[in-house]
Amino acid sequence: MQQKEYKLYGYRWVVLASFMLVNLAIQVLWISYAPISSLAASFYGVNDLKVGLLAMLFMIAFLPLSFPVSWAIDTIGFKKSVSIGVILMGIFGLVRGLAGKNFTLVFISTIFLAISQPFLLNSWTKIAALWFSTEESATAVGLVTLSNLLGTATGMALTPILIEKLTIPFVQFIYGGFAFLSALIFIIFAREKPPTPPCSEGQEVRALMLDGLKHAFKVKSFLIYLLISFIGMGIFNGVLTWIENIIRPRGFNPIQAGTLGALILVGGILGALIMPIFSDRKKKRVPFIFLGFLFCIPGLVGLTFAKNEYLLYISGFFMGFFLVSASPIGMQYAAEITRPTPEGTSNGIIQFFGQASVVFVYLMEALKTKNGSFTPAILLALLLMFLSLFFIIFLKDPDKIMKQI
Repeated sequence: MQQKEYKLYGYRWVVLASFMLVNLAIQVLWISYAPISSLAASFYGVNDLKVGLLAMLFMIAFLPLSFPVSWAIDTIGFKKSVSIGVILMGIFGLVRGLAGKNFTLVFISTIFLAISQPFLLNSWTKIAALWFSTEESATAVGLVTLSNLLGTATGMALTPILIEKLTIPFVQFIYGGFAFLSALIFIIFAREKPPTPPCSEGQEVRALMLDGLKHAFKVKSFLIYLLISFIGMGIFNGVLTWIENIIRPRGFNPIQAGTLGALILVGGILGALIMPIFSDRKKKRVPFIFLGFLFCIPGLVGLTFAKNEYLLYISGFFMGFFLVSASPIGMQYAAEITRPTPEGTSNGIIQFFGQASVVFVYLMEALKTKNGSFTPAILLALLLMFLSLFFIIFLKDPDKIMKQI
């Protein structure tokens, strides 16, 4: 089905693999203190809040940097922009590992790691647009989402195991070394774009960032999707953040909470890998976003009320699979409906709203009952999920929107 004016290159998978590797590495660096927060606080001689800030810095830094980084991605290019991020990641990942017990140096290193993250997260749809056909684009974004989740799962599961035999600085040095190696691999093997485009000339046209930003906010379906994305990311981050607190009142212990969190991430990994493939094959986005949110609801109900351990685990896996699967499909959907807005711009807006969903994470804690139950917060989340389904009904397929432009 290829035409003479465009071509798909096998090397696109090499570029994608190198990009997936650095995305995995930055997530490991982000989450690596979370599962050992009390041990880290004791080791560095600080309180839990300061250790928590090591993860929060990534979110705090993302908000002011998102749009400038998106501009850089769309102006100086994918390879150069991401290279800035991975160089910062590789250098300061190692510095953090070499900091020893110096928490000030650890904190400063983490600031630079947080600065590097937007260069990676805001490039997801850019690499899909430069190297992949329309039929493969959601799959490409889904694979990057997969690497992102794998990084989070690795940092959460591996760190407590390594800490049993190694010191915290040495574990961080291992992670920093991995980040440095992955940065080198990206710089060596990644390319800006193929010799010829992967799509027809009409699909390749892009506006300048500022014009594209104005255009994106004029697309009604894009605004609706931003709201949907905000809700979905808020619920996902909120559940992972308060996972132990949510199930503790029903008699579950921290080990079971860790297992549940891992199963949510495993479900998300499989969902991000499988569902975008079907979306690409059917050339449909909206129905799969709807299915993701619809079938997430039973999982969320199980998380709220299940008293049986295995039913709880199944519910977590179910929620992760369907809720996360909607994310890469939705990102590609946003990139398609906002053309000629640059992919880095639309991706950056979505990531910005996703990071801003921390508001819901704090709201969940505020709604906690006196006995520590998160049931009111989860019930609010369920209400928002149903509200999202209502909004999704008003989304239009990309081909219909493009005909109106």
